[in-house]
Amino acid sequence: MQDDDDEPHITLSDDDLDALEEEIPLLRGVRLFAEEAALLPWFSAVGEPLDREAKRIARDYLDGLGFPDAEPARVASWEDAADAAANTDFDTAQWEAEEQLRAGLATDALDAISEEGLAIALTHVTAILGGRLGAAVREAATFADIDDEALMDAAAGAAVQAAHNAALALIAGAEENHPFHRKFALFARGRWPIGVAGLTFNIF
Repeated sequence: MQDDDDEPHITLSDDDLDALEEEIPLLRGVRLFAEEAALLPWFSAVGEPLDREAKRIARDYLDGLGFPDAEPARVASWEDAADAAANTDFDTAQWEAEEQLRAGLATDALDAISEEGLAIALTHVTAILGGRLGAAVREAATFADIDDEALMDAAAGAAVQAAHNAALALIAGAEENHPFHRKFALFARGRWPIGVAGLTFNIF
């Protein structure tokens, strides 16, 4: 339908309006999450010894993901982080476990929000954080005289993915101790949880 000025109209049914109104609080919550995440001290504690809280968060993540025998371990340098990241590429157990969790959360999220709304929310998280995380990791790497662009891209990409997954868990109404929330919490403390290799959870 169009007016005399040829401006198109979008007609929404009552059901469409009800659905949109129900999604607004969720979308607002994701926007707030992304805005607060942008202010976190990303990559500010890489290489530092793991304190008790970081170890506790890592333990929660490992137990929730199904790796009770794995132990968190500090990665002390960017060079060691590069090695750890390379080793993680060959260990798919963690990736497969996270993929199963992600699929379950996506199903739960679509019970609370439309497919379009979910895509908008997660795209917004990436848009807000992508540049911020890229700048943060390069600042940390430059401070350590590291110019490995591939490594910096891997770190920033991992952080964006963690934020993406945490937002998905938020939309799905996952409990606070969900592995995706725990992994994001490690990034929020300035760390880079690189991944599980064998029985070691490498945390830079």
